Amino acid sequence: MTLCSPGDEVLIPSPYWVTYPEQVKLAGAKPVFAELKKEKGFRLKAGDIEDKVSEKTKLLIINSPNNPTGAVYERSELKKIASIAVDNDFYVISDEIYEHLLYEGEHVSIAGLGPEIKDKTITINGAAKAYSMTGWRIGWAAGPVNVIKGMTDFQSHTTSNPSSIAQAAYLEALEGSQNSFRHMAAEFRKRRDLIVKRLNSIDGISCPKPGGSFYVFPNVSEISKNSMTFSERLLEKAKVALVPGVAFGCEGHVRMSYACSEETIKKGMERIKAII
Repeated sequence: MTLCSPGDEVLIPSPYWVTYPEQVKLAGAKPVFAELKKEKGFRLKAGDIEDKVSEKTKLLIINSPNNPTGAVYERSELKKIASIAVDNDFYVISDEIYEHLLYEGEHVSIAGLGPEIKDKTITINGAAKAYSMTGWRIGWAAGPVNVIKGMTDFQSHTTSNPSSIAQAAYLEALEGSQNSFRHMAAEFRKRRDLIVKRLNSIDGISCPKPGGSFYVFPNVSEISKNSMTFSERLLEKAKVALVPGVAFGCEGHVRMSYACSEETIKKGMERIKAII
């Protein structure tokens, strides 16, 4: 069972996580990008993808809360997107790895919006973010039986399985107290507010407040049109590491993570401000 084949098209809202286009290319399909509007907080709207749908469209990849922007997609828009997918007979991969790192609004899983879209959705999640198990490489996919069977057959012949230790640890994380990620989300909210305030105080930088994840995606185009050059200069001159927005399909922006201490955030912001 394959979701897409050579010649098929896969819709990807932009900015996007860097591996999405490469995964599509590995399958022999063509990534088609739907550019999201920064003035609307990079939140996906049904109209953003509707004009991109063609008879070759086989799949849509969504990620909410989003990496790199932190945007959280709204229930009303996801309902419209679900209708577009059902009406045009294409699948949806919903990457929900940041589900529990949410500060405003609600997390909506598109597969929960009705039986028709559930039959066309593959939901992806895992232990890395909510349970701080990054690097353990343990997660899961849920979807139609024939799709999951096809994934299992392919995966079993191409990679090794997650270690027994990682599986046991994730089971304990799922069945144990869930207070850990609630506390973590509260701390991330403070860091988010701090980094957004500091970034917006720097001339030439504008940064929307993300609703989830642990990234900010500020606009630096007034300072530099080339996000790679901007990031390289800050790394060399200020010893601050950023990811250029061009890697996510959005030039003029950079991605910053606030998965660090408030002291580190303050120090990093002071260095950026001094250089700029």
